[in-house]
Amino acid sequence: MMSSDAATHGYRSPLETRNASKAMRFIWSEHHRFSTWRRVWLALAQAQMEFSLGPTAEQVEAIRRVLDSVDLDAAAKHESRLRHDVMAHVHALGDQAVAARAILHLGATSQDVVCNADAILHREALSLIATRLARLIDRLGTFAHKWRDLPVVGFTHYQPAQPLTMGRRAALWAQEFAIALAEVEMRLGALRLRGLRGATGTQASFLSLCGGDPERVDKLERRFAELFWGDSKSLWSLTSQTYPRLWDAQMLSSLAVSACAIHKFANDIRLLCNLRELDEPFESEQIGSSAMPYKRNPMRCERATGLARFVISLTQNAYDTASTQWLERTLDDSSNRRLSIPESFLALDGSIEVMTNVAGGLVVYPGQCAARLDAEMPFMATEEILLAVVAGGTDRQVAHESLRKHSQAAAQRIKTGAATDGPPNDLIERLKGDPFFKNVSFAELMNPSRFVGRSIDQTDRYLKESIEPIRARYASSLHEEPELRV
Repeated sequence: MMSSDAATHGYRSPLETRNASKAMRFIWSEHHRFSTWRRVWLALAQAQMEFSLGPTAEQVEAIRRVLDSVDLDAAAKHESRLRHDVMAHVHALGDQAVAARAILHLGATSQDVVCNADAILHREALSLIATRLARLIDRLGTFAHKWRDLPVVGFTHYQPAQPLTMGRRAALWAQEFAIALAEVEMRLGALRLRGLRGATGTQASFLSLCGGDPERVDKLERRFAELFWGDSKSLWSLTSQTYPRLWDAQMLSSLAVSACAIHKFANDIRLLCNLRELDEPFESEQIGSSAMPYKRNPMRCERATGLARFVISLTQNAYDTASTQWLERTLDDSSNRRLSIPESFLALDGSIEVMTNVAGGLVVYPGQCAARLDAEMPFMATEEILLAVVAGGTDRQVAHESLRKHSQAAAQRIKTGAATDGPPNDLIERLKGDPFFKNVSFAELMNPSRFVGRSIDQTDRYLKESIEPIRARYASSLHEEPELRV
């Protein structure tokens, strides 16, 4: 039976209902956006009051008292009449802060409100993504340390290749997220406030308000930035009616870098689940398939992969919007940005939360790892065998040809299922029966630890030099559990 709740009778984004965390949904909520607009109007009025440009202390306090009392229904009614979202909220605020009605939005254009408020939302959302990435890196670091010395088959071209350790593979996943974190931190460091610039960015209205005194305009803007942003120096040097939309392209590109890391990590887990070397967390009553009861599908990684792909796709919107801004501004950026920017953050947030849950609960099957390694080890040992034979005085090329023939024959036996007795891979038995290799100590050469190179000390060094500094920077955020929804 359908719920009578009106919300279920209209479309709701899965990013809201299934994926993004409560914290990220709050940042992009209507209430938070519009209360941030009110903080722009408050900082503007207070700065103007301090410079004796009209607003009074009583009017400033009238705004302050209703900062978070946003009446969305009243604003919607005003917008249905005015067909202008910013002016609708000016009127809604004026209805509540009646004493301030006459000075609201003094000297400002819409983008003095929207662009400055957006900078706050971007800072909050980027900061949350940074803490999410750091927490994921921390989980992977713990996993890497635990399995630092478990040998596993390496793959290139998704074909068996030189072994490494499970911990070394996890350290490489962590490094991808460390690159993504550095990208997000760089964007946070480059974030700028639009400031008070007026209709085309020339500050003409504020110059008139300040009696034609450019220095006073600069002081007014810096004071506004201090009150609203906490920093009077991080301002765009030049703007048009909006801040440069290339910033959006850069920001969404940085989010896409994180999404690429998610996509790679999730796909690797999915491949290893198929090989039965790993499983993602699976709850006691979880159903893997409606038709096949035995299935234990990597559905969390699959969900994260799909969300990451969506984030990557949204970068094109930002590129197109930045490319097609006409002269000082055209409004076709607005409807697109209302979707592409929040949804990039919401989808990325959801995918990181899922993969943090996965990283913290990965199940490893050492027996499966060892069995696969044993099956491939004879082939992987051929290079060491070749070196041992050559060290005994044999011609390298002759030894190589002999190894090639035996290896190809053993591989064909495996592929055709010709083995009826003994191990499927009988390469070592073939070599032991060849007098050419009679002096080779096969038992010594078949030890997997000989083939993992510097996997263990590389893992330990990466944990110490790269992951520990990240843990130190984000120490207060690491122990929060990820929010896994549905």
